[in-house]
Amino acid sequence: MRYKTIDKHLFIKNRQKLLTHMRPNSLVVLHANDILPKNTDSTMPFVQNSDLFYCSGIDQEETILLLYPDAIRQEWKEILFIKETGAMLAIWEGNKYSKQEARDISGIENVCWTSQFESTFNVLMGLVEYVYLNTNEHIRAACTVETRDRRFIHWCKQRYPLHCYGRIAPIMQQLRGIKEKGEIALIQEACNITEAGFRAILPHIRPGLMEYEIEGLLSYAFLSRGSRGFAYAPIIASGANSCILHYTNNDQPCQSGGVLLLDIGAEYANYSADLTRVVPIDGRFTTRQREVYNSVLRILKTTQEILRPGLSFADYHKEVIAMVEHELCTLNLIDRTDIKNQTQEVPAYKRYFMHGISHHLGLSTHDLGDTYDMVLPQMVFTVEPGIYIREEGIGIRLENNIAITHDGIQNLMQHIPIEAEEIEELMH
Repeated sequence: MRYKTIDKHLFIKNRQKLLTHMRPNSLVVLHANDILPKNTDSTMPFVQNSDLFYCSGIDQEETILLLYPDAIRQEWKEILFIKETGAMLAIWEGNKYSKQEARDISGIENVCWTSQFESTFNVLMGLVEYVYLNTNEHIRAACTVETRDRRFIHWCKQRYPLHCYGRIAPIMQQLRGIKEKGEIALIQEACNITEAGFRAILPHIRPGLMEYEIEGLLSYAFLSRGSRGFAYAPIIASGANSCILHYTNNDQPCQSGGVLLLDIGAEYANYSADLTRVVPIDGRFTTRQREVYNSVLRILKTTQEILRPGLSFADYHKEVIAMVEHELCTLNLIDRTDIKNQTQEVPAYKRYFMHGISHHLGLSTHDLGDTYDMVLPQMVFTVEPGIYIREEGIGIRLENNIAITHDGIQNLMQHIPIEAEEIEELMH
């Protein structure tokens, strides 16, 4: 792997936390993701199932994890199945994990080949009463492809129709929202790599440079530091493109007089960073661009100040929206009459600030975690206010990654330049 070895005790502790939520005499089944096809005999790069990685640290296809804490035999309590390597496979693809390597990474003693799964599973299903199966239940998920998890659900229920089945997704939603110190350290490393990439490109930005050239420079900066690349499709949006929230074409030239919005993040050990910065293409912000930039920056700084353990997400949202409304009035984009006459369905601020202020960050860029109750220690969030003035071709979004501590926050991007003057100075 490109990343440094992760302490196996992180995965041991994650499994222990999961076990406390299981019913008596129950079994958890977690599968690796598929390697997805492209065209002819080509495939997409492999990305591990986040829940499986969370519980095992195994970053390889055709992996299965069984957890059966009430098993009558010790060797049945945790069983890890991995793809068997061989001489021919090694020639074509290189070596896969050995059983000992899988033990060292995961902390699981009983490691078997994937070819042994069905016979072992059949024995255990004769003993268990309840089976937890995995699905992607992220609120923004829109999966039209039948996953390995989905195929296994069909197979398992057809073969064992009288067992009781349950969803592991709500448990993982709760567990993965609270990060261990080791996880926060991995996110911090992803942020550090992202910082290096951002600093590296600033002197190169100029009118006429193509958006994809900047993407290429960032890709090199990330890959050369042990990342597998971007944690998500990068947004390199110049001029009016900065007002398109999920612009990923990255195929236009940077025009003089405009701004360049960079929504980028490196992946490290499957963990994501998520940074947004805006820079002036000419090296200096115009008066209007600086006005909007500083408005967004004030919202970001104040938002970071109010984030604390025990704050309800509802109150957090209300406070942020009040700040956004104030800044939009200051910029003469809306006024108090607009706010007075707004409806709940179409609030006035939504014309210029259309997205949420925060999301969980971790093994996924939009990670699992509760966003309905309250902010808790060891949660990791983005904070990303924005103002998008389409009629002026100015889109400003600023984003940091924040870990909640027991008495406040830790800004994981505190060393990444953000003040307008600092950005301009680095560009020159």
